Amino acid sequence: MNRLIRLLSPLCLLYMTIGAAETTTASEPVIAIHGGAGTMTREELTPEQRAAYQAALSDALRAGYRVLQDGGAALDAVTAAIVKMEDSPLFNAGRGAVFTHDGNNELDASIMDGATLAAGAVGGVQGIKNPILLARRVMQSSPYVLLTGRGAEEFARREDIEIRPPAYFHTEKRWKQLEEMRRQDLGSTPSHTRMGTVGAVALDQGGNLAAGTSTGGMTNKRWGRLGDSPIIGAGTYANNASCAVSATGHGEYFIRATVAHDVCARVEYGRMTLREAAHHVVMQRLVALGGDGGIIALDTAGNVTMPFNTAGMYRGSIDREGHLFVAIFDEQSD
Repeated sequence: MNRLIRLLSPLCLLYMTIGAAETTTASEPVIAIHGGAGTMTREELTPEQRAAYQAALSDALRAGYRVLQDGGAALDAVTAAIVKMEDSPLFNAGRGAVFTHDGNNELDASIMDGATLAAGAVGGVQGIKNPILLARRVMQSSPYVLLTGRGAEEFARREDIEIRPPAYFHTEKRWKQLEEMRRQDLGSTPSHTRMGTVGAVALDQGGNLAAGTSTGGMTNKRWGRLGDSPIIGAGTYANNASCAVSATGHGEYFIRATVAHDVCARVEYGRMTLREAAHHVVMQRLVALGGDGGIIALDTAGNVTMPFNTAGMYRGSIDREGHLFVAIFDEQSD
């Protein structure tokens, strides 16, 4: 009998190995994006404006989802979706960035790979058409995580990152916002009321997560101010062991609360569900501090949650079944 068991054991092991390989399936791809949170109201948006935002969100979602459907990496999907939003004048990122107190456009971005915890970020750069591409190049082609200002711009030139003149970033809407603040004689006080940061999180067929965020910051900001968007753990975080998060809101509070990492830590160590963790951080912890904004979050099971404590948040997702969802106000999304 013992001899028979010894003969059968290798065959059983081979059968179990083959069976496991045959039953292993790829993850169904999922992507979620945001285009900023703030105090916009239903009454402020005309039907045409609302349709324009919904179309822009849908285009960005589809750009990222196509990458995932083709077997591409979550990093590539996040990049593709954010580039779409950076190229749109509707959002406070890239081409549609707000102006600083001195009348410049200073851009921030970050990206993170949930499989390796590799990350890259840039802050306070000018002239960079797509800051998310520069952030990714920092991650992949430098020994650093965060580059800022002139140094980051020099690195961009060395890496052949596309640079555009100031006129490319000048939109009348953003310029009027700065002029209004100047007329109100608000001095060094920045505008926290309309936050147009963009971001994306994605799950690819290999089960890997990624997150990215890009912004023009706050209207009327001064002295090289940086918010949470280029700060890994505050505005962006991704870890296959927990989740991927991109944030939008009043950056000073998101930095102090390390929002993106806190959500993922509560999932990994606190054994909270993704929704429980995200809603606790955004609806309780941030509110207690006085911070406003929202996040998009995604885990390796494909669960998506998009809580916000402001009047609205431009957001959307494509789930495991391929269903597209976009919303601005309190439409159900999770």
